[in-house]
Amino acid sequence: MDEYFHPCMIRGDGGRAIRAILDHVCNKWTLLVVATLDQDTLRFTDLHRQIPGISQRMLTLTLRHLERDGLVTRVVHAEVPPRVEYTLTAMGRSLLPPALALAGWAMQHVPQIEASRAAYEHRSG
Repeated sequence: MDEYFHPCMIRGDGGRAIRAILDHVCNKWTLLVVATLDQDTLRFTDLHRQIPGISQRMLTLTLRHLERDGLVTRVVHAEVPPRVEYTLTAMGRSLLPPALALAGWAMQHVPQIEASRAAYEHRSG
C-alpha cells in the first residue's frame, strides 16, 4: 500500500474502481443477501422469503451483481422445473466480518444518530 498516497487514489483512477465495488458491496440488499447466504446454500425462493422487503426484481439484480463480482456461485440443476441454488464463495464469506462490524457499529449508534436527526429536523424545520 506504500504506493498509494490516499485511499481514494487507488490504482491512479481517482478511486473509480473502488467506488464501483463499494456501490455494490455496501448496498443494503447485498449485505442482507450475503448475511442470509451465510447460513447455507439457498434457492431463490428461500432467499426471497427470508429477506423481508426485497422484491423479486431487486433480489435477481443483487444476485447477478454478486455472481458477476465473484461473491456468489449460482448452480442450475437440470430438473423440471429447474432448481437454482446460490452459495457464498470464499470471497463472499470474507465480506461477512467487515459487514457485521459495520452493522454492529450502526446498532451501537442508533440512539445517537436518531437524536442527532431529531435535533437537525428541529433546527431546520
